Amino acid sequence: MPVVLTVLPSAASDDTQLVRRALARDGDAFRTIIKTHNQRLYRIARGVVRNDSEAEDIVQEAYVKAFAHLDAFRGDSSLATWLSRIVINEALGRLRKRRRTVALPENPQAEIIRFPLNPSDDPERTMAQRQILQLVERATDSLPDVYRTVFVARVIEGLSIEETADLLGVRPQTVKTRLHRARALVRKALDDQIGPVLLDAFPFAGRRCERLTSAVMRRLGLES
Repeated sequence: MPVVLTVLPSAASDDTQLVRRALARDGDAFRTIIKTHNQRLYRIARGVVRNDSEAEDIVQEAYVKAFAHLDAFRGDSSLATWLSRIVINEALGRLRKRRRTVALPENPQAEIIRFPLNPSDDPERTMAQRQILQLVERATDSLPDVYRTVFVARVIEGLSIEETADLLGVRPQTVKTRLHRARALVRKALDDQIGPVLLDAFPFAGRRCERLTSAVMRRLGLES
């Protein structure tokens, strides 16, 4: 009996098909793109601006800009990377504008996200998880911009060295150097109080994901 090989579609072909459908004003394609990339884009935006609501606004604006120029997507990089670059540019632009118009305090107090934790029968465990996540968030928010962006992309979002370098437009060695420094700063900030932790930080799901998705779809005229 001959062996039949099943060839799975590549991520690149999936991206191309989604983009083609979106260019044809397929609402489901837009929604799929938004829901697939919401969390990554939100984490990256917040990693730059350190503010929940501004990060959401940045992601929404980035989607609108991306969809307005979707015909410029050539598939040279993944759709995730293409969208991430737009978010990075939007976030850095906001940061530059903020610095021109507002004198930032020496140690700005970043807003801490309240994480939805899994239900637990152990209230002490739940409290400990919340405290750990807050410590991680504060340590991340305290990083200088040049290190924080690499740390969020590489450690929290899980991009590879090459993907992070491509996203930020720097050499892989630069990513490694900045990441090494960022990790050292985070370890120092945590001061060995909590040991190894799972960096499940900056989530973007549930009602928040639905809200942003609906807002973008309305602006595209694809949802009432």
